[in-house]
Amino acid sequence: MAGLVGRATRDALLKVPGAVQGQNARMMSSTTARNMKRAAVVGLGGLAVAGTTIYMAGLNESKVYASDMELHPPKYPWPHKQFLKAFDHDSLRRGYEVYKNVCSACHSLQYLHYRDLVGVIFTEDEAKAEAAENMVVDGPNDDGEMYEREGKLTDRLPKPYPNPEAAAAANNGVEPPDLTYIVRGRHGEEDYIFALLTGYKDAPAGVKLGEGVHYNPYYPGGAISMAMALYNEIIEYSDGTPATQSQLAKDVTTFLAWTAAPEHDLRKWMAIKLTLLGTIFLVSSFFFKRHRWAYLKTKQVALKK
Repeated sequence: MAGLVGRATRDALLKVPGAVQGQNARMMSSTTARNMKRAAVVGLGGLAVAGTTIYMAGLNESKVYASDMELHPPKYPWPHKQFLKAFDHDSLRRGYEVYKNVCSACHSLQYLHYRDLVGVIFTEDEAKAEAAENMVVDGPNDDGEMYEREGKLTDRLPKPYPNPEAAAAANNGVEPPDLTYIVRGRHGEEDYIFALLTGYKDAPAGVKLGEGVHYNPYYPGGAISMAMALYNEIIEYSDGTPATQSQLAKDVTTFLAWTAAPEHDLRKWMAIKLTLLGTIFLVSSFFFKRHRWAYLKTKQVALKK
């Protein structure tokens, strides 16, 4: 009897009137509608952001930059670019011959001394003889006058012109740049220099060039004051290598890459030694650590009651 009374009381307490059920249903439907509206707004906002992003990306892709109007040089497999490769010293010597006989007529290497060539291109005696070929203005002497003397290892390589004004006057109003760091100062580095030296073409239809200006697609704008300087057999190499245009350009580009980074070989040699020493140090440290801490890792701890 008591169980029946308890169940009846529980059913009465849990029974919800119809009006209350309807109110709850309306509240649930209203909440569901608000959630659906919120989800719709978020979805539309996401679509708007995605559409704007795609539109802006399309605008950026349609832009035309000045750098796109020049021909980018192809990639060449320069041996000294590899991690374990040094400069080809035979190529450096030939490149110096190209610079001395061709490029030095207009361009300077004002940051390079004859002593820098020792052990790289020449022996010390050869470098002294090379420097002595040039007469250098020095002084003043005891009488206060300037005088000429033979070049020494401590002298810089001579300039082709006495001042920038004379250089510009002799080259259609444009001073030829110094070549010491030209490779590092141009986008594309060795690839650009090689492509520029071998890339002279006839101007295409519709391209008008001024007097004394030449067309080279690898030069920004295409119009360059420097004429094509390298031809087949323009010089004779001292080692008998055929002096084709591509060989001349390769050797002088390698030489200019060295003038821009004369520490190149030493830096790689130091990196190799550091790698070897670092490997030995790490291996030794690993086995020392194992030996030092082995007794702790193999130690057994027994707990007594």
